[in-house]
Amino acid sequence: MEEECDESFFWMELLSESGLVAEKRLHDLMREAEEILRIVIASAKTAKSRS
Repeated sequence: MEEECDESFFWMELLSESGLVAEKRLHDLMREAEEILRIVIASAKTAKSRS
């Protein structure tokens, strides 16, 4: 799941930087993608530490 979150964020950045989609339109989605990625990484770390 971490890879999928990271890839989604990558594509949103690419759309924004290419000018195909205004950064303003992607801002909230990119922020949410970052939050989801942080949650996924923290969950994976917690799961590994309990193993």
